[in-house]
Amino acid sequence: MADKHAGTPRTARAATAHFQVQIYYEDTDHSGVVYHANYLKYFERARESLIGTDKLVRMWEEEGFGFSVYRVEMGFFDGATFGDRLDIRTTVEQEGKYRLLFHQEAWRPGGKKPAVTALIEMVCVDRHRRLRPIPSLSLD
Repeated sequence: MADKHAGTPRTARAATAHFQVQIYYEDTDHSGVVYHANYLKYFERARESLIGTDKLVRMWEEEGFGFSVYRVEMGFFDGATFGDRLDIRTTVEQEGKYRLLFHQEAWRPGGKKPAVTALIEMVCVDRHRRLRPIPSLSLD
């Protein structure tokens, strides 16, 4: 099977960033585990924390660009429950001129494998939702 990304220049992955999420009762469904869509919120918070809220606001308001979700792949393996404190682990790589790939995992306390995994593809767009090349970003 051919790699759909073959021939596309990639940058090396950055170090793994960690973001903590406390699971509240409101996050769970009738069975007591985190409702699946909430993981998208947790991953979004981790990405925002990685780039920086102030930086994201400045990029949009002063420079006229931001990021939009292009595609998401997720796998659910071990649902978190009320009271858990998840470790959201994120690495990012640039693929081509317009796309960032966020590899994200939600780890339960003492987990031997990730509870949830996601590959979230983001594209850089201007205010008119047109693709624009990703500027140099320092992810601290």
